[in-house]
Amino acid sequence: MALLNELQQRQVAEAITAVEKYTDAELVTVLARSADDYAYVPLVWASLLALLVPGLVYYVTGWFSAHGLLITQWVTFIVLCLVLGLPLFTSRLVPKAVRHWRASNLARRQFLEQNLHHTEGRTGVLIFVSEAERYVEILVDDGIASRLDNQAWDAIVAGFTAQVRAGQTLAGFLTCIEACGELLKAHVPATQNRNELPNRLVILD
Repeated sequence: MALLNELQQRQVAEAITAVEKYTDAELVTVLARSADDYAYVPLVWASLLALLVPGLVYYVTGWFSAHGLLITQWVTFIVLCLVLGLPLFTSRLVPKAVRHWRASNLARRQFLEQNLHHTEGRTGVLIFVSEAERYVEILVDDGIASRLDNQAWDAIVAGFTAQVRAGQTLAGFLTCIEACGELLKAHVPATQNRNELPNRLVILD
């Protein structure tokens, strides 16, 4: 299932088009389901628990034979891999700092992959969201960073993040684009009629 349907994606594209009439900035929006599948996380936790827990029980109580200990560790490892591999558990096993680090890395890769660093006047703006991590970031190129301090985006990002947490991703995009537009219209006003990058929502499903 798509993160946003075609109608919703079109609404985001139309919002970008409306904003770019009044600014030289080039906006690109990216929505990712997740910054990483974290497939290694269940394996790491299952390995550690399968080694430590049965071994500790054996050491303290002596309940298992050496053969029984080995079988118990294998079974524990397999069961934990299956259980901890469920998204509900995997997301809770990854520290918030790691999840945000992965999302931030993906945002920076997208800034390059969407050619935001090649715009005339270096006026690229990336609005990036990773839903699984509840992560929002706005990245701007030098032509905008020289006119607007990074702190100018903090309140917009905080508001958008709250909307993503509440499951209001579309409303968050529309509000964020409008708020960015007000800042950009004031600090990076339109000096020419151009559109270097597609006005669309990039989906990373």
